[in-house]
Amino acid sequence: MPTESDIRAALATVRYPGFSRDILSFGLVKAIAVDGGKVTVDISLATRDPNVPRLIHEQAMDAIRQIPGVTEPRLNFDIKEPPNPGQSGSDKLPKSSIPGVKKIIAVASGKGGVGKSTVASNLAVALANTGARVGLCDCDLYGPSIALMFGSNERPYQNEEQQIVPIQRHGVQLISMGFLLDDDSPVIVRGPVATRYTQQFLRQCAWDDLDYLILDLPPGTGDIQLTIVQTVALDGAVIVTTPQEVALIDARKACSMFQKVNVPILGILENMSYFICPSDGQSYAIFGKGGGEHEAKRLGVPLLGQVPIEMNVREAGDEGHPIALEDPTKSTASRVFHEVAVKLNSVLG
Repeated sequence: MPTESDIRAALATVRYPGFSRDILSFGLVKAIAVDGGKVTVDISLATRDPNVPRLIHEQAMDAIRQIPGVTEPRLNFDIKEPPNPGQSGSDKLPKSSIPGVKKIIAVASGKGGVGKSTVASNLAVALANTGARVGLCDCDLYGPSIALMFGSNERPYQNEEQQIVPIQRHGVQLISMGFLLDDDSPVIVRGPVATRYTQQFLRQCAWDDLDYLILDLPPGTGDIQLTIVQTVALDGAVIVTTPQEVALIDARKACSMFQKVNVPILGILENMSYFICPSDGQSYAIFGKGGGEHEAKRLGVPLLGQVPIEMNVREAGDEGHPIALEDPTKSTASRVFHEVAVKLNSVLG
């Protein structure tokens, strides 16, 4: 006869859709009853997606049926409404918890080197091109790059209210540790101090009536990222990845972090998708092909765009002139960023 331990072992193989963890480790299994060959499992979920309970039901039933001696498996689901970002109990807070900001978008990646800051910079410029008022906060204190990418070495100053006044460049309001440091000065602070700096950048900055504030997060899921997702009412996250599996693995971790706190994933943006050789015009998938598209389908989120490898993208960033400032008809990368900006504006605007 099957035992409760047998049932738990089987349910430990059932993954929550879009996550690498199983429903047992998430604490979704509330009760297991075994009566001979009859098995009843109570599962509690907080989701608005009807596909989630359906997929869990299918996987769990398949797993339980494979246990010798099980004749009548049954799953009871208790599906609850998840809390909204910026909502606690019956008291609804403003959608944006940052003064002077209407919508907040996080640009994140699971690992470094995928071009996240390049994407954040160009999305900010492209959104500003739609007529929106846009700000960009460089939350990567240890490796700030926004100052370089926007070609400014200005120093921010404080206004009469003791707020940091953002730097204005290319139609975007900017704040970055890079504006406060010399090029060769490292930031040597521990996690708690780093999170305090981040909160100062977000809440003690004189953002001037922004439609969108883009947060360029550090790579990974460390102290700064967790503090932001737990204390700021984000309206959505854009996940940046490259096509190869090693980047996609870490992108899944970033997605999981946002999903756990009910932050909508606005989509995946695949960077360095392909290279068009100028000599023969052929497209070469240097880092693999279709990884971002496959991951977007797996998570049930949009693939926002595929940015090619272009020398002009690197040159523009180094020169402080984001490629999105270029004519979209002359640069495929610029066109993609402008298309993504239009998509985000239609979803959030």
